[in-house]
Amino acid sequence: MYSAPDSYAIDLPTFHSEINLPYTLTPGRAAGTFLAEVKNKRIIGSRFASGHVEAPAQDFSSTGGEELESFVEAPQTGELTAFTRVDGNVIGLIRLDGCDNTFPHRILADFDKLEVGQRVQAEWDEGVEGSVLSIKGFTLAPDAPAGTVRPIDGTEEPVQVVPYKMALQYEHAYGPYYGRMFDEIRANGTIVGVRSPGVDSALLPPREIDDVTHARTGTWKACADTGTIRACSIINMEVYGQTREVPYVYAEIVLDGASTRMIHVIEIDDLETAKKTIKPGTRVKAVWTKGERKGRVSDIERFEVIDA
Repeated sequence: MYSAPDSYAIDLPTFHSEINLPYTLTPGRAAGTFLAEVKNKRIIGSRFASGHVEAPAQDFSSTGGEELESFVEAPQTGELTAFTRVDGNVIGLIRLDGCDNTFPHRILADFDKLEVGQRVQAEWDEGVEGSVLSIKGFTLAPDAPAGTVRPIDGTEEPVQVVPYKMALQYEHAYGPYYGRMFDEIRANGTIVGVRSPGVDSALLPPREIDDVTHARTGTWKACADTGTIRACSIINMEVYGQTREVPYVYAEIVLDGASTRMIHVIEIDDLETAKKTIKPGTRVKAVWTKGERKGRVSDIERFEVIDA
């Protein structure tokens, strides 16, 4: 019998985690042309039938919804209409000369020296191409003459695809319940859950409150590393970011001694055999990683079928 969860400290250390979201952007004709032209140190804008001009270039007017009529070259000078400070950077809204919208970008000046209405001018970064950050930012230029929007005869081919990645950094607290489960995996290669009052089967992952009865959970219980598939899906398509080679099975498994499902993978040799042998009701067993365990679910490398 394991002791009750509340006998463990609740101020356990956190661990650092990162969620990476890699994907590609399709900027479209107008934004793609703007991105292609920054290597030429030109700010490309859009002119619409109404005479309205926006920069950077847009496929449709942000005010009237009109479709782009022609590309123009916008001046590299303008007026600061608003500004703020974010994470040590000064971000401003710039109305480029002759344009009807505002262009958000960095302001390369001390925050305390800025005022709405000041003249600014673009400064370019020689080491950056195909990005709005090819414009390093805007500097104060009180004597810069007003520029004019100019028609252009031709442009570079628009950028078609922009690779992009968003990373979310955070500190995750295991807490006494997840912490005990991962400690048992690391130290003993044992998967533990918690019982609900009057019930012998365990909730996995362990939690303080039973999510069905809303009653406080009780004592710990060690579950087996064998179980039964309750739902599964054969993964046979390669997608960006996969950590395993296809094909494999993504399965919801109820371990012996547990009442809730654990999500993990089952490696397979061929699709046809997997279709016949892997289904709800199939019995499986955990295959643990070799070497030192880290105290993670990934210490279980995979599950394998023990009977079909």
